[in-house]
Amino acid sequence: MKYAKIIGVFAERRFVKRVVPARVYGLLRNRLNVTAPLPTEDRRVLEQIIFGHYRNDPCIRTVLFVGCDSYTAHYERRYFAAHDYWTIDPDTTRRRFAAKHHVIARLQELGKYFPAGFFNLIVCNGVFGWGLNTIEECDAAMLQCHACLAADGYMLLGWNDVPGRDPAPGEVRSLSHFSEYPFPAFGTSRFLTDTTYRHTYYFYKKGN
Repeated sequence: MKYAKIIGVFAERRFVKRVVPARVYGLLRNRLNVTAPLPTEDRRVLEQIIFGHYRNDPCIRTVLFVGCDSYTAHYERRYFAAHDYWTIDPDTTRRRFAAKHHVIARLQELGKYFPAGFFNLIVCNGVFGWGLNTIEECDAAMLQCHACLAADGYMLLGWNDVPGRDPAPGEVRSLSHFSEYPFPAFGTSRFLTDTTYRHTYYFYKKGN
């Protein structure tokens, strides 16, 4: 009970908008072992619109979410409880935020743990520049995603379109193996969220 009031403050959704930036908010929540949504516009779009579409698609049965954090810990329970949902992260300390089915590994090693065509959906959000830090790493990771994605499977790529932070998708040659497709809710294959860090979602489908 000693930290109950403090934890309650950090769990409150409006706290981040009133006091601290989202990244600092996330770090503080990790230290307090608090798991709850991150109240930013790009996360609202992801959770309320994008996840809402994918979880209602009967063709999507197996899902891979790349990366684990305090604000993603509820994704399996809230959005993909009826799916075969997996997470992957090389950081062993993130296991407490992972799904029931979890692999401790880098995305570039995905093929060591899953057969070709295993996943119907791969969500790779906020990883370019935050784990995949070079064009070579991104290229290798996207090749693995393509191999482990089922025919006609989907991949969502979310990244910050700002200079000097992320390798741009246009520089990652292995993404040419995918086909961009217009996401139904937006009518476009690339959606820029209303954020200062220009978080953008790219929608891909596995090509032939």
